[in-house]
Amino acid sequence: MNQPILNVNDLSISFKQSQGLLPVVKHVSFAINEQETVALVGESGSGKSVTALSILKLLHPKQVIYNSGEIWFQEQNLLAVKEKTLQQIRGNRISMIFQDPMVSLNPLHTIEKQLYEVLSLHLGINREKARSEIIDYLERVGIKNVKSRLNSYPHQLSGGERQRVMIAMAILTHPQLLIADEPTTSLDVSVQAQIIQLLKELKQELNMSILFISHNLGIVKKIADNVAVMKQGEIVEFNNRHRIFLRPEHQYTKLLINSEPQGDPVPLPKMPGILLNVNFLNVEVKTKLGWFKKEKRRIVDDVALVIHEGETVGLVGESGSGKSTTALAILRLIKSEGDIWFDSHHLSKLSRKRLLPFRSRIQVVFQDPFSSLDPRLNVEQIISEGLRTHKKLSKKETQQRVIDIMREVGLDPKWRYRYPMEFSGGQRQRIAIARALILQPQLLILDEPTSSLDRTVQLQIITLLKLLQQKYQLSYLFISHDLSLVYSFCHQVIVMKDGRIVESGKRNQIFNEPQHEYTQKLLSFVDKSFKEKLKNDSDKKHVKDPNQINWNDALLIRRRDV
Repeated sequence: MNQPILNVNDLSISFKQSQGLLPVVKHVSFAINEQETVALVGESGSGKSVTALSILKLLHPKQVIYNSGEIWFQEQNLLAVKEKTLQQIRGNRISMIFQDPMVSLNPLHTIEKQLYEVLSLHLGINREKARSEIIDYLERVGIKNVKSRLNSYPHQLSGGERQRVMIAMAILTHPQLLIADEPTTSLDVSVQAQIIQLLKELKQELNMSILFISHNLGIVKKIADNVAVMKQGEIVEFNNRHRIFLRPEHQYTKLLINSEPQGDPVPLPKMPGILLNVNFLNVEVKTKLGWFKKEKRRIVDDVALVIHEGETVGLVGESGSGKSTTALAILRLIKSEGDIWFDSHHLSKLSRKRLLPFRSRIQVVFQDPFSSLDPRLNVEQIISEGLRTHKKLSKKETQQRVIDIMREVGLDPKWRYRYPMEFSGGQRQRIAIARALILQPQLLILDEPTSSLDRTVQLQIITLLKLLQQKYQLSYLFISHDLSLVYSFCHQVIVMKDGRIVESGKRNQIFNEPQHEYTQKLLSFVDKSFKEKLKNDSDKKHVKDPNQINWNDALLIRRRDV
């Protein structure tokens, strides 16, 4: 591990804008040796992904200027070579896992076809041999029932499954250097551990080097040999992982390490009523197995849950377990069977027209702040879109509501005429929260709202949601694979596996005394520091928690005729 395979030297990059040049990467230098993993960490907008994309010159040439620097890959300066040479390197000798699989995967082609194109183009493998390779690698990255998923299209997979397909696509060609840009963002802790182990094995097996970009310091601690910390386009600290985590020198590195979720859920109101009661919820989909054969598959199976006023219920489980599908069914955005009661109204039996008044009372914040905001609308238009549909307000009243809610979520109202592309990931998620809250909902469904954000911004968003919950007595359904966030935010926790609820109960009960083997497995993968926190809290369990509801009386009211 003493021979550099990649050497980035004094790299500076600017984006062309109408006002001039915007510097985004400033005099960055680092090296990656053979069979070494270097992690690049930092907040959203710090320049991590831009640095990674510049290695293969994947930034748009008309929008970027390389002010200075060289990128050497095995005796070749990649910034100076011809496009034809780069095409021979891309995907073959250097492969990349992109952050957003929905952007990277072709929505018009099946998973098998897209993976076959990689093997055919780069290695010239015939279809028969390619199929066995594809199945092998999809199984290695944790895709279940692989043969039945080969004919699936990207939109038929969960976010985590799409990410696993992207990882398989990147390692199929056995690259010498793998650039992994947030490869485990949308994966649960058990699959994260599986992917990290797989990357470690491939690193040894293929003598592969890795540039690993992540905001998850727990994962960085497990996989990296050296760590580069970026802030505002500069590397502020570079050292081996032990030195970085045990004795960080830069103030910003210390801030990142200390930005772990803290505290407990907000206090519950006295005698809270039941706001949402879901019973016998089932969702089925048809999967295409061939030209004429289809298979019915139940992806949500007999799910029941209760959410009280002012309460946060956490929904956890592996990718593809049915968490997001459950949320979509509750929102009546997909077809389902079962009973959905909201504030004593039977939503399952309401027509689309009669359901409309409830849309403003149940809102949702989606996982990806980059794709959930319309890039053609400015912030004021995005936030006020729901008001124009559900409320009859004057233009002046609407504008004042937008200004007020932007202040509420920590956004400067002067920014309301800007467009989504001008904001960081954390700011975009605040815009999405403002869009949901402006209608003054009673229930907010949060589908992985912080998974694409770095730790410092995650902490800001969770703190914001807690403050808003305490102020307005909001109820949350919080879907997440980050168990430390769930622990600091949720009163009740529901664990899902293969579309079914395998365990549910109070937060302390689930985390300190898990009964189901799957829950125990999930908790076995959490970070060491979080395990210590759980142990300390467990030692205090004899102290009565005033925020807990008596779930023996209130949990899972399973009646068809309420």
